[in-house]
Amino acid sequence: MPRARANPHTRSALRAILALLVLAAGIGGWQWLQDHPQHNPWAPLDLNDPPGWATRAKLLKLKTDAAECRAVLERSGVAFTALEPAGEGACARADRTRLGDYPLAPDTPPVTCPVAAALEIWRRESVEPAARQILGSKIKRIEHLGAYSCRRMYGGADGPWSEHATANAIDIAAFVLEDGRKISVLRDWKGDDPEAHFLRAVRDGACGSFATVLSPDYNAAHADHFHLDQDDRWAGVCR
Repeated sequence: MPRARANPHTRSALRAILALLVLAAGIGGWQWLQDHPQHNPWAPLDLNDPPGWATRAKLLKLKTDAAECRAVLERSGVAFTALEPAGEGACARADRTRLGDYPLAPDTPPVTCPVAAALEIWRRESVEPAARQILGSKIKRIEHLGAYSCRRMYGGADGPWSEHATANAIDIAAFVLEDGRKISVLRDWKGDDPEAHFLRAVRDGACGSFATVLSPDYNAAHADHFHLDQDDRWAGVCR
C-alpha cells in the first residue's frame, strides 16, 4: 500500500519550525557564552574569570604576544612592571615582566609575561585554595630558586637552551603558610600526609596554566623543586 505523502504546506511549516528552533538555540547559546566569558573563545581573557573551556587556548595565544599579555594583566587588575629588554643572543629577554603584588621570596624576579599570567592563575585557582582546604591555613609566601639563568638544559655545553635562558620559566621550592609551617618539595613530596597531598594538588593545578610542569616525579634533577614554564615548542608536559 503506498505511503501517504506529507502535505507540502505541512513540510514547509515543519521546516520553518525547525529553522526557528535552530535560531533560538543559536541565540541562546550565544547569550550563554556572553554570560560565561571563561568558555567563550572570542571574549577577551580576564584572569579574574574562573577557568573555563577557552582559558587554556587563550593563555597559549599569549605566549607569542607580549603586548596582548600585558593588556590582559592590566584588564585583570594585576599589578606589574614592564622592564626594559636585556641580554643578547640566545639569552636575550625582550619580555621582562615583574609582578607587583605576588608572594614570591626571596624576591619577585622578572619573567616573561605569559609566565606572570600563569603564576597569577595558579596562585588564585590552585595554591591558595589547596592551602586552605588541605592544610587549613593561608599562603604567606612561595619560595623559588630563580627564573633567569643563561644556560642550556641541565647546564650542558650543548643541546637545547633552557627556558630559563629567557626567564620563560621559574623553579618553585617551597610554600610558607601564615601559621608558620613550611612545605618543602624536597622534604615533603613523598608520603601520604597532608603536606604531600598539598604539593601534588598544586603541581596538578599548575598544569592548567603552564605548558610544562616538572616535579620530583619527572627525574632526580627536580627532586627539590617544581619547574614551571611556557615553552611554545612542546605540546605540554605535566609530570
